[in-house]
Amino acid sequence: MSRFQEHIQSSRRTGSIEFFIEERDENRVVGRMPVAEGMLNPFGTVQAGAMLWLADVTATVLAIGKTEIGDDGKGFPLAVDLHTTLLGNQRGGEIRAEARIVRRGSRVIVVRTAVTGENDRLLAEVTSTHIPA
Repeated sequence: MSRFQEHIQSSRRTGSIEFFIEERDENRVVGRMPVAEGMLNPFGTVQAGAMLWLADVTATVLAIGKTEIGDDGKGFPLAVDLHTTLLGNQRGGEIRAEARIVRRGSRVIVVRTAVTGENDRLLAEVTSTHIPA
């Protein structure tokens, strides 16, 4: 049985992700994620969910902006729609997410996040819609 088939047949799934918010202002947030073994798929490239997590959290930090979030979570910008187009991948290095506001309304916030890899290669485009909890 091939290594890939063994992975598919296995019931155990593990992984780890770490990333950093490096820049933030009211119109733009940038996150950076070093590629680590725990986020690779059986083919040795970054699992799509890891890229989406980086994009989602980066967009959410931007959507929060200056909003005061209550202890009960009131006001937290819940992502209610994530549209993702995966365009590329990579095996190592770092991945960067840059989120920018498309529209900030009182009830709906739309954010577009570009996920790039080495040499600024576009890996994913993510558009997310957030509403306050």
